[in-house]
Amino acid sequence: MKKKFGVLIMFIAIVFILKNLTITEKNKQIIEKEVVEPVFEYGIRIDTFKVIKESIKPGQTIGEIFYANHIDHLQINKIVEKSKEIFDVRRITAGNNYMTLCLNDSIDKLQYLIYEKDPINFIVFDLANDVHVYSGKKEIVIKRKIAKSEIKSSLSLTMESKKLSPRLTNELSTIYAWTIDFFKIQEGDAFKIYYEDRYVDGKYIGIGKILASEFKHKNKNYYAFYYRENENFSDYYDENGNTLRKAFLMAPVEYKRISSRYSTNRKHPVTGRWKGHFGTDYAAEKGTPIWSTADGKIIQASYTKNNGNYVKIKHNNIYTTQYLHMSRIKPGIRKGVHVKQGDIIGYVGSTGLATGPHVCYRFWKHGKQVDPFKQKLPPGDPIKQENYKEFIVIKDSLHSILNN
Repeated sequence: MKKKFGVLIMFIAIVFILKNLTITEKNKQIIEKEVVEPVFEYGIRIDTFKVIKESIKPGQTIGEIFYANHIDHLQINKIVEKSKEIFDVRRITAGNNYMTLCLNDSIDKLQYLIYEKDPINFIVFDLANDVHVYSGKKEIVIKRKIAKSEIKSSLSLTMESKKLSPRLTNELSTIYAWTIDFFKIQEGDAFKIYYEDRYVDGKYIGIGKILASEFKHKNKNYYAFYYRENENFSDYYDENGNTLRKAFLMAPVEYKRISSRYSTNRKHPVTGRWKGHFGTDYAAEKGTPIWSTADGKIIQASYTKNNGNYVKIKHNNIYTTQYLHMSRIKPGIRKGVHVKQGDIIGYVGSTGLATGPHVCYRFWKHGKQVDPFKQKLPPGDPIKQENYKEFIVIKDSLHSILNN
């Protein structure tokens, strides 16, 4: 009898424990359902605000947006003043996206306005506690890819048939500017490219760097491997560590694209007049360092209405270069100062007659402005000896990727 009673007690205990476990599990599920994951955009938690996403309308000003969101003129003036060192509020672009975050109350008081300068860069106007204005960048996801093809007609048409970005054509022609005459590309030539594709918010925004390439031209293989010698200087080198450029760098800046090349007849984007454009325009983000393309002496570092902030460098009795539209000239860069190749002389801007941030690079030979890409120049310096071993390791890795 005692044995049966003990078994019964044990059975009841087990049922009780299982029942409580079931209740606990149900409670856990309910609690988990009630937990809401916070939502962040632009580094701000947005799920606690009333969120409105819009795009700038033609002719719309940022002041109008603030005023429509119950921000008075005195505070708008304060916002404009605080923005001066960060962003020129007059330069908002129709079609660009912006977002407002307001309190969920009867007034819908504006707390944040975020304006997207481009797919990557944005400006935050923080009105939650006084007025703070700052810039930020979205996370860029990089996917590395390989493209290869034999050329049937031209390089650009081959790229187009493979549904590749036109920028790959521009980048390759720039990398090999001193090595291959792309006007003489022939059927049977071929290329392999290891490069970066960039994505923001899951959307493709264009190519990044070409990391390595092999170009077969007239049955000869020309290699290019990207290597950064130091924080401020990078270039393309062949398989032996020799630079593909000549005594001058191919570009005075780490640029997004060449927006305009040397031309004897071009319609000016600001004035609308047809005239010669005796420089090469490298579009880049505002504030990107501009460096001297060769050793030389500063002969001008000044400002004019058309050129904006600019620097002019005499390299020897033959060559002179000039760099226009800087946001600012680097402190210490002035007439009489000697600079080395790769030294920073200023920063990308859009001062003077410019529609957007870029550097207009001008090149003189014997006092006459010429296209630098069409000059026969002495070779540039190879990889520095102290960097050679590291370069070889990187080069071998890139070469292996190209071949596999």
